[in-house]
Amino acid sequence: AYRLCIMRKLPSLLARTLTSGTSASPELPDMSTVRSKLRDIVGASTNWRDHVQAMQERKALHTLLAKRQEDLPPRRMKDSYLEVILPLGSQPEIREKYLNVHNSVRFGRILEDLDSLGVLICYTHTKQEMQRRSPLSIVTALVDKINLCQKIIHPDCDIKFTGNVSWVGKTSMEVKMHMLQLHDGDYNPVLDATFVMVARDPENKRPAFVNPLIPESPEEEEIFKQGELNKLKRIEFSTASLLKMAPTAEERNIVHDIFLNTLDTRQGGEGTVSFQSRKLPPNSVWMEDAKLKGLQICHPEERNIFNRIFGGFLMRKAFELGWALACSYGGSRPFIVSVDDIMFQKPVEVGSLLLLSGQVCYTEKNYIQIRVHSEVYNANTREHHTTNIFHFTFISENEVPQVVPKTYGESMLFLDGKRHFTAVMKEI
Repeated sequence: AYRLCIMRKLPSLLARTLTSGTSASPELPDMSTVRSKLRDIVGASTNWRDHVQAMQERKALHTLLAKRQEDLPPRRMKDSYLEVILPLGSQPEIREKYLNVHNSVRFGRILEDLDSLGVLICYTHTKQEMQRRSPLSIVTALVDKINLCQKIIHPDCDIKFTGNVSWVGKTSMEVKMHMLQLHDGDYNPVLDATFVMVARDPENKRPAFVNPLIPESPEEEEIFKQGELNKLKRIEFSTASLLKMAPTAEERNIVHDIFLNTLDTRQGGEGTVSFQSRKLPPNSVWMEDAKLKGLQICHPEERNIFNRIFGGFLMRKAFELGWALACSYGGSRPFIVSVDDIMFQKPVEVGSLLLLSGQVCYTEKNYIQIRVHSEVYNANTREHHTTNIFHFTFISENEVPQVVPKTYGESMLFLDGKRHFTAVMKEI
C-alpha cells in the first residue's frame, strides 16, 4: 500500500489561508505571473540577443548591496508568504503542458514551478521598497526534500501553491512550500517541499547579505528552530559521507553478507570457494545492469533570469530519466514518493552538453531508490564537471527485483542509497 506522508502542522497565521476558499481565486497570480515578476525584479530580458547588455546593467546595482546584515530591516514569515494558482481546471488551455501519457500531471513540471516560486518568495523577503530592481542574485542551492502524500496529481483540477521563508542565515534562506489540489470544493494537501536558496551579488559571483527573519509566535519559533536543525542535519550527513568516512560496522556487515551471498560455491572444486566467480541471487539484478543515460543540449530557451540553465529544467530532466529507469527496472508504472538532497554544485551554461546518468542504487519491496548524476561536457577542453546529484524514491505497482552491487564502488552507492531511503521513510 502507498504510504501517505503526514503534513507538518503549520503556524496558525498561515494555516487559515492554505485551505480557505472553495474555488480558484481569480486574484491569485499564476505561474506565468511568477516568472514575469522575476524578470522584472532582476531586469532580465526576454530576448536572448539582449542578455549580455541586461547583465552588464546589473553591475551598477553593486552599490545597493548591504555591507552588514544588521543594516537590513528584519522581516516576518508572513511578509514573504505567497499563494499562486495553477488553474488546470478553470483554464483547460494550459493543461496539455502538464499532462502525461497516464492522464495525470507531469511531476517534472511541478519541480519547475516550485523552483520559480521559491526564488520569488526569497525576493519578496528581501524586497526594499525604494529599489525598483533587486541587487541580489537569488539562486537555488539545495532541494532539501519534497515529500508527496498523493499518488496521482489530477490534470483537470486547480492547484494552489503556498510558501514562505522559514529560516534565514547570513546569506541563505530556507523556503517551505506546499502544494494543494482542489477536490469537492476543498484544497487537499499534495506535497511538502523545503528548498534552500542563496543570495549573491548582482553578477552572481560572491555571497550577499539578506534580511534577518524574526519569528512572531511559538509556532513560528518552532519552524525557525526546525530550519536550524535541518542545517545541522545537512552538515552531519555531509560529514558522514562515504566519500569522506568508512561505512559503519553495521553497513560493513551488510556489504559482506551481500558478497558472501554472491559467491559461486560450485567453482574451485569440492569444499572450496573461488573469489573470482560470482553468481546472481534469485530475483536480483546486478547494479551494473540497472543504469540509464541521457544527453541534453542546453539551448537558450531553457535559461533562467541570470542566463544560466534554469534549475527547474535540470530537475525535470533528471526526474524524467529517473522515472524511465524506475519504469524499466520495475516493469510497471512507478510513482514518485520523495525527492531529497539535490545539491546544485555548479551552474550550467547555455550551450553546454548535459550528460545524465541514472543508477538504481537500492531497492526494498516495492520501493526503488534512484541516483541521477549530471555533468557538463566542454567540447573545447574535453573536461567533465559534476553539476548535480539527484536522489529520487519511487514506489512500483509490483514488488521489484533486489539490486545487487558487485564492486566496492557499487557497494558504496548501495549504502548511500540505503541511507537516503531510510531518511525518506522516517519522514513519511
